[in-house]
Amino acid sequence: MKICIFGAGAIGGYMGAKLAEAGAEVSLVARGPHLAAMKDKGLTLIEEGETRTFAVNASDDPAALGPQDYVIVTLKAHSVPPVVGKMAPLIGPETTIVSGVNGVPWWYFHKVGGPLEGTRLASVDPGDAQWNGFGPDRVLGCVVYPAAEVTSPGVVKHIEGNRFSLGEPDGSKSDRAVRLSEALGKAGLKAPVRPRLRDEIWVKLWGNLSFNPISALTHATLDVLCTDPGTRAVARNMMLEAQEIAEALGVKFPIDVDRRIDGGAAVGAHRTSMLQDLDAGRPMEIDALLGSVQELGRVTGTATPTIDTVLGLVTLRARVAGLYGA
Repeated sequence: MKICIFGAGAIGGYMGAKLAEAGAEVSLVARGPHLAAMKDKGLTLIEEGETRTFAVNASDDPAALGPQDYVIVTLKAHSVPPVVGKMAPLIGPETTIVSGVNGVPWWYFHKVGGPLEGTRLASVDPGDAQWNGFGPDRVLGCVVYPAAEVTSPGVVKHIEGNRFSLGEPDGSKSDRAVRLSEALGKAGLKAPVRPRLRDEIWVKLWGNLSFNPISALTHATLDVLCTDPGTRAVARNMMLEAQEIAEALGVKFPIDVDRRIDGGAAVGAHRTSMLQDLDAGRPMEIDALLGSVQELGRVTGTATPTIDTVLGLVTLRARVAGLYGA
């Protein structure tokens, strides 16, 4: 089984290191100093106080890697459409594209059934680049739960979590999903195959939709923004608007809004990924986390006044910093 991780930064690097340790035939696509360090010294993983280094097949040239059984995409959502063409050498007749990207996925309305079947989302797939370039039948959904960071080029520190939930768009327990689940399991990762992956997508999105932009606007850590009365109220309103949209699409939430916010507070003084991107001068993941929900509000005829307001504010914040649309 040939597995390629496209975008082997923090999460992709963590997964790649675990697969390499388990002896899987894995390759990593990366760039810049991180790639150079992996090629020169290997990929170093810091996990549970231990530091281990693995020789990995890393490249910035997909053509050098050839067709894969699985291509696991772990880029930021806005980075994927521009590189669909570059990924073509990795894709053979039987290749599965595993979409491990935050936010509402581009394939969301593939095999969902009903009147919205086949609906495209411009906010996450402008120009239908992925829908037409990959084809939705190739996709296997994935909700990424681990937290990790690249502490220096070639070095990935695992912070918490080891679950990558998998799911077919039609909810079936397919052979390709089971095979990948088993391969990840052998690497010490949890990879359950879920019949209702969209439910998990929304529970994770609940937090990303609200906590990320509020933190970018206020520079507050999770424990603060989830307990301050003002920002907690904003997050709660955003979540309730998102819940109305999701339930109109058939999603079932296993917890309520206040428990979800309390869960965020319990994480402690964590700086969200959007705040980290802002501070580091990296493009901010706004369209997939907020723009997509606003778009789904229009699709379902649901008003999103709080989401609209926060989206406007954080988009301008990103533009002023030169971190939107890059």
